[in-house]
Amino acid sequence: MKRWWSCFGTALRFTLVEQARNRLALLIVVLFVPLWTALAFEVVARTELRFHLRPVGRFVVMDGNVLTQVSGALQALTLVVGFMMFVATARSALFDRRLVQAGFPRSCLGLAKCATLVLVAAAVAVYATAWVHLFWRPAQPVVFAAGMFTGALIYGGIGIVLAAVLHSELAGMFLAIMISSIDLLLQNPLINPNADSAVVRYLPAYGAMQTSVAAAGLHVVPFSCLLLSAGWALGTATLGMTAFAVRTRTHRSASRTAEVSAPGVAETTLTQ
Repeated sequence: MKRWWSCFGTALRFTLVEQARNRLALLIVVLFVPLWTALAFEVVARTELRFHLRPVGRFVVMDGNVLTQVSGALQALTLVVGFMMFVATARSALFDRRLVQAGFPRSCLGLAKCATLVLVAAAVAVYATAWVHLFWRPAQPVVFAAGMFTGALIYGGIGIVLAAVLHSELAGMFLAIMISSIDLLLQNPLINPNADSAVVRYLPAYGAMQTSVAAAGLHVVPFSCLLLSAGWALGTATLGMTAFAVRTRTHRSASRTAEVSAPGVAETTLTQ
């Protein structure tokens, strides 16, 4: 057990270093999140919009710029965290395989990636909530941050899944942008007059959006939406870890097969 925790600590350190080395993602976090939240608040019209909050079973009326800022902040977080996890997972693929071959348990590596995702999502959620506070104060700041946090978790898991099936960073970023844009734009009544459609309940960030809007203007905690978001986050993370386990196991098996099928090469190498 002591060795397992030692492996986990080493793997966690590696994943955090990989995230810190992604300067483009860090630059996007530092600059894009405040820029997008500021522009959404200052540029979008303050026309009142009705938003259907299903946890309380009624419509709430909010200024269009505030609602767009909430949606924009959530979209910025989903994009950034999804891209960060995609890049980190894709770039470390070869290194992860070598660690598995060296004896590192897959569970250590997988949980290290999940722990990194939680830390990154929490950091950017607090950062986005702090920026929103510069323009207006949500009724429930902690619940608002929780909505942002769960949305970031969901798309971080999607980023891990995309890294298992794609090899191009450009393709991964494009898909992350398209998925999150479709997801959150359909839920914004300023963009989609039919945003209260029942279909939006099946979108990944539905629970996160409902939670964030509820926390922005009401003193009701939408537990059902928080649980829904947690379920989506757990599901995407599980898919990503399953893909990671299959990828490393397949590579290891192939390496062993090559060694068995070519003993003469191995013997020559050892002799030299």
